[in-house]
Formats: sequence, structure tokens, C-alpha cells
Amino acid sequence: MSLTRTTRYTISEVEARTGLTQHTLRWYERIGLMPHVDRSHSGQRRFTDKDLDWLAFVGKLRATGMSVADMVRYAELVRAGEHTFDQRRELLEQTRHEVAARIAELTDALAVLDYKIGIYGGKATQK
Repeated sequence: MSLTRTTRYTISEVEARTGLTQHTLRWYERIGLMPHVDRSHSGQRRFTDKDLDWLAFVGKLRATGMSVADMVRYAELVRAGEHTFDQRRELLEQTRHEVAARIAELTDALAVLDYKIGIYGGKATQK
């Protein structure tokens, strides 16, 4: 008979793995952005691989520019269960739309920069 053991990480180990400070990790838990984090018999937080996966996802949401309030709302919907799939999808679709618009804006800005850099490099004539 084999027992499966879940790897547990201390808050210091999670800080080292994710780059998030212990203060930020505690804040995420306090505001409801993190699911319940298990504790050891002495009260120390013990994070799992699933927690690390969640933190990686939250990092991607942060990179999109999603507000903390929307991230917390998404986390609440996840905890509420499968009946919230449509609401979660809508929230992610809205964020995707905003990201795509920002990418288009940045692509235009990049083209202008490339043009100007080309002028300074003698590759284009100034208009």
C-alpha cells in the first residue's frame, strides 16, 4: 500500500519560489485572494503545490492589469463552485478584451518607435 504525501511549503519557501513577499502572501490570504491555507500544529502556514499553481495564475492576472477587486471576485467565484463558470468566463473574457486592446495600442507605439529609431540610424527619411 502506498501513501501519497502532499508536499508542503513554508511561507519562506513560497516567498523564495514565487518572489512574493511574506507580507504579500499574508495580505492575499487576508483579503480572500488565496484559498484557505492549511496550518501546521504550531500554526505556521503550509502551502501546497495547488497553492503555488494558484499564485502563478494570480501573477498572470496581475500582469493583465486586472484589479485586485476583480481578482478577489474571481477567487470568490472559484470557491463558490461550478455553477459560477459563466460568471468566471465573462470576467476572464472582459480582461482578455482589455489586454488585446492594450496590445494593439502598444503595437502601434512600437511601430512609431521603430520608425523614429530608423530615422536616427539613417534607414528612413523623416516625414
